Amino acid sequence: MDALELLDLIQKGESSTVQFKVRVNDAYKMGTEMVAFSNTKGGLLVIGINDKTGDIDGLSFDELQSTNQLLANAASDNVKPTIYIFTETVEIEDNNIIVAHISEGISKPHTDNKGIIWVKNGSDKRKVVAREEMARLLQSSGNLFADETLVNGTTINDIDDEFFKVFIKAKTSKSVEELGQSVSELLSNMGMLRNGSLSLGGLLLFGKNPQQYRPTFTVQCVSIVGNDISSKDYRDKEDPFTGNLQELYEKALSFITRNLKKIQQGDSFNSPSVLELPIETIEELLVNAFVHRDYFINTSIKVFIFDNRIEIVSPGKLPNTLTIENIKAGTSIPRNPIIFSNVRHILPFVGVGSGIPRAYENYPDIELNNDTERELFISVIKRP
Repeated sequence: MDALELLDLIQKGESSTVQFKVRVNDAYKMGTEMVAFSNTKGGLLVIGINDKTGDIDGLSFDELQSTNQLLANAASDNVKPTIYIFTETVEIEDNNIIVAHISEGISKPHTDNKGIIWVKNGSDKRKVVAREEMARLLQSSGNLFADETLVNGTTINDIDDEFFKVFIKAKTSKSVEELGQSVSELLSNMGMLRNGSLSLGGLLLFGKNPQQYRPTFTVQCVSIVGNDISSKDYRDKEDPFTGNLQELYEKALSFITRNLKKIQQGDSFNSPSVLELPIETIEELLVNAFVHRDYFINTSIKVFIFDNRIEIVSPGKLPNTLTIENIKAGTSIPRNPIIFSNVRHILPFVGVGSGIPRAYENYPDIELNNDTERELFISVIKRP
């Protein structure tokens, strides 16, 4: 970083990724700042700047030495698991400023040496105490998967046996009887039944009534008059759809298709009509919402049909290092491995990263929005 870049950074003030300190003398406090950055999006600790006024107050040679040592000690002794930081000295008008770069952690959640989890909250930080938030931090580092967690109160009796047997036949080309295993044994072998309880993945894929245990895992659909979410007028709306993933998908797809225009092909009165949008594109983006959503977030998938577009809103931002550009190029990182590896026998899903490229190939007028602030992934299909 050069002096001009740092001056520009100072003028913009503190944020979720930039923290100013005039001086530092407490390794534990610096450790808590590093923990917060590591558990969020990473950031910069800038030493030698007044955090109240933005005034520059450079460090002496001795202070540069002691501050660098303190920061190194904080990263190794006061952050668990240990992180590695990069520091540099930037000179501004004969003032030496230390800039410490803290990367986003790959072993979340990081804690201080007292076991406290911190995350950034604007330019400040806060403690994490909610179990759901801790679980999502574990998920973001690939150490926990929502669909592998057990659902308390469930038993083998919550499985739709007939539907499961049809799935087994599709997956193995053999019946349950031919495999010589019970439904319980098959579910256990697939990681969907443990200690008598169903995993969330097993419940969502094969449950008779998943919403009995997870009432928010529904799909809400509304066809709105106009192009504004605040509109009070709608053409079509139903109560939230319930059921297993196949039922949710089929109900949502039916709602979308019945609210789209049919366009006649050819001049003849008897010419067949087709949907105004390619059904393949709608299917790909809708399946994506079920397979890749964040099931640690207790809310529904939402489908809005406006006059000029369709929006499919899936809970959860893109996981790990994925970006819009990655997924458009065919990169895929499973967030829900149980669902990911089994849903292809239930829904039109391939699972090799080809879904988004295929959706664009069939209909290029699509926008994807990774809303990191609201933790939503929004697929927008423009209507012709």
